[in-house]
Amino acid sequence: MASNSFGNIFKITTWGESHGKAIGVVIDGCPAGLEIDESEINAALALRAPGRNPYTSPRTEADRAEILSGLFEGKTTGAPICIIIPNKDADSSKYEPIKELLRPGHANYTYLEKYGIFDYRGGGRSSARETACRVAAGAIAKKILEHNGIQLIAYIKQIGTVEAVIEANDVEHIRTLTYQSPVFCPDPQATSAMTALIEKAKIEGDSLGGIIEFIALSVPAGLGDPVYEKLEANLAHAMMSLPATKGFEIGSGFQSVLMPGSEHNDLFTRGESGEVQTQTNYAGGTLGGISTAMPIIGRVAFKPTSSIMKPQDTLTISGKQASFNLPVGSRHDPCVAIRAVPIVEAMAALVLVDAILLNRCVRL
Repeated sequence: MASNSFGNIFKITTWGESHGKAIGVVIDGCPAGLEIDESEINAALALRAPGRNPYTSPRTEADRAEILSGLFEGKTTGAPICIIIPNKDADSSKYEPIKELLRPGHANYTYLEKYGIFDYRGGGRSSARETACRVAAGAIAKKILEHNGIQLIAYIKQIGTVEAVIEANDVEHIRTLTYQSPVFCPDPQATSAMTALIEKAKIEGDSLGGIIEFIALSVPAGLGDPVYEKLEANLAHAMMSLPATKGFEIGSGFQSVLMPGSEHNDLFTRGESGEVQTQTNYAGGTLGGISTAMPIIGRVAFKPTSSIMKPQDTLTISGKQASFNLPVGSRHDPCVAIRAVPIVEAMAALVLVDAILLNRCVRL
């Protein structure tokens, strides 16, 4: 199985399976001299962890990362950084009764077609459990962003039919409101409506999808490389590599088709300090695949959780008609978008840091 790595200079390679002994990540290309503490990585993992409230999976995995290499006296050395995260609450018994069934919405059919073998215990490599590795790497990437004065935040923009209203002016205020919300939504009114919608879906044995929005401020102009390393292309690649993602947009995105060019064009002007900026930001912070120094704003759509309590028609692995029912005691998120918030933030950080490092060698 190839394609387990992401990035050019700041490059990560994740490893491990959902119900294996551990998962982990190797980070190559991290500059030397960056101060890192395991507690910072574990704080990021805690935001992604299940079992925080009734709106996420009841699985109680208390992720604790351990840095095995690449650090000396609390600072990066420039050598590969290896991080391991043990799997402590994996219950494979729940998957025994359904191991011969094709799970609707899951990857066991396509993995079997491609590889001829599939680890049915929690989905193996296809499981969202792998994303904990990305969050760990993203915690280090965000330290580099902080060093460069870049602010980054992600939050729930929409769950089902409920959409939040968010003024993207003060990142730290948005962060405070986001972390106060049980569903990572900085709009208190929307949070109440979203939690009610999730409770209704749970009672009905169903699930919901959602949209995560991310914003990066103080990104310098010039990040991103035409033609195949455009900043928004790499952001799209990063987000669409996440499990359950079904769409990505930047700036006004798909709403752009409803606007005439005279409205959609972001007109250039001067800021208070004389810097070049635009009057609007429908482009979402890039032009020609390169950052403009305007806020980078993107959104990621997540499908409803595939694991639901309702019976579903399916086939056995041998092709016979069957009914799929989740075993009693199965533990799944009613809306996967909620726990994906820190993952989207981590992936955005990885893309931006890689672009910063690539930009160091573009001209004399």
